[in-house]
Amino acid sequence: MTTVTAPVIPDPRRWKAMAVVALGVSIVIMDATVVNVVLPVLIRDVRLTATDAEWTNSIYALVLAALLITTGRLGDRFGRRRLLIAGIVIFGLGSVLAAMATGAPELLTGRLAQGVGAAAILPATLSTVNALFTGRERGIAFAIWGSTIGGMAAVGPVVGGWLTTAFSWQWAFLINIPIVIVVLAGAIFWVPETRDEHAVRGADAPGILLSVVGLSAIVFGLIEGQRLGWWLTSGTPLTFGSLSWSWTVSPVPFAFLTGVACIGAFVLHERSRIRQGRPALADLRLFGIRSFRFGAIAALIVALGEFGMLFALPLYLQGALGYTALNTGVVILALAVGTFLSSGLTPQLTKRIGARGVVRVGLLLEALSILALGLTVSETVTPWLVATWLFVYGIGVGLATAQLTAVILAEVPVNQSGQASGLQSTVRQLGSALGVALLGTLLVTSLATSLSARLESQTTIDGVGRARIVELVSTSAGAVIPQLDELTGQTGVRAIAETSMIGATRVTILSASAVILLGLIATLALPPVTSRTRRRPAGDKVASATER
Repeated sequence: MTTVTAPVIPDPRRWKAMAVVALGVSIVIMDATVVNVVLPVLIRDVRLTATDAEWTNSIYALVLAALLITTGRLGDRFGRRRLLIAGIVIFGLGSVLAAMATGAPELLTGRLAQGVGAAAILPATLSTVNALFTGRERGIAFAIWGSTIGGMAAVGPVVGGWLTTAFSWQWAFLINIPIVIVVLAGAIFWVPETRDEHAVRGADAPGILLSVVGLSAIVFGLIEGQRLGWWLTSGTPLTFGSLSWSWTVSPVPFAFLTGVACIGAFVLHERSRIRQGRPALADLRLFGIRSFRFGAIAALIVALGEFGMLFALPLYLQGALGYTALNTGVVILALAVGTFLSSGLTPQLTKRIGARGVVRVGLLLEALSILALGLTVSETVTPWLVATWLFVYGIGVGLATAQLTAVILAEVPVNQSGQASGLQSTVRQLGSALGVALLGTLLVTSLATSLSARLESQTTIDGVGRARIVELVSTSAGAVIPQLDELTGQTGVRAIAETSMIGATRVTILSASAVILLGLIATLALPPVTSRTRRRPAGDKVASATER
């Protein structure tokens, strides 16, 4: 007997919902990068150290990475619109807290709250797109979603630079509030509720704990290694209130061991729960899908290089070249222009060379443009040349980001879209946190080493004076360089520090290019993406309307 399946009628609100989803994604991504341009001002006004600056960036991405799997599961079970509404409210509260900050603790608390909200918004939006659209419309929707990520990553610095220069750094966070209100209203009226009707009930508290502790410990070690010592305790001791780390061995190796152990235990724990048929935080069997596995690897590596570069570049432009926050944002705007322009080319290019080919072309453009940018970094480089390389880089971002998401989810069953969305977004955000931690540490370490070596030739500055100059520059990640002569009372020190900053930036950006090239190599293992029916678990012949 032949079973006739009634056609699924698309939700008439889907394109209005797409606009709300895109706006929700834009605020999350913008705040991942808006701080980059504002950081030099925050370092001076809020008296952040270089470590505080790295945490201001990384805590946002780290919380995102740690919670995305959990929130993706919550959205599958309780409803993605509910998750979006909850996330946007928490994000708004975090923005207000960050804007009211008078010191590092308050600022980091606000950024942490923003990260929690963003961790709810991202999987809710991606799963909603995956559920509302089918066929050709799904490809267009994914392109919009991905291009929004790439474009807003560049718009963030422009907005932050303009608001900081024209008003104050607080407005870089307060600008979120009207956007939050619009997204909240749009979600209530236009975004239909979708959920996974087959989601297993129950919580995986041990999995949540192991993943959060594991990821946090690893990123903590990467960021704090420069300040606390990679092996032996050095510099500022680690303190928690009245408690202080008094061991000779630094806490950093313990953090790494804890992180690796927790991640290993997490993998074993999740596999065990899946075998037993119990609720699991992450269905690691998704990595058995080739497109998902290698696409996720490429996404992690690329995010590492991209966000590491965007952390270093504004510090170089403002610290070594003396640009204002607004000027820095305008230069980086070229990246956004390239990204938005490439979004129009993506559908036609995808038809000709496929989604996998588009990803590879985009990553190649990214790697080559950042390589060119790193090679041309100097004290005389023109803003037009920097903008040109960023424009080409933006084209690559637009091509790669939009289609990489589609490639990763191409063979994932629809009723596992929440799981897959959470996992792939977790991988991206983990890459972002690692990028800021690794390349930020490389920047500061290279800067301190180069400056110390250059100052040794200055016979008019004693050892104590050299140490103070190196500490001022390295702890501020170069933000104090424009005022260095006045702060130290030494003529010519600023020029020496600028030269050191240029060298450190060159090393960091060239390293970012090499990292993205590794991401390109990872895509060689991706299978071709065709229009074939996406995979479904046994017994799931037709997805329900709410899943689509």
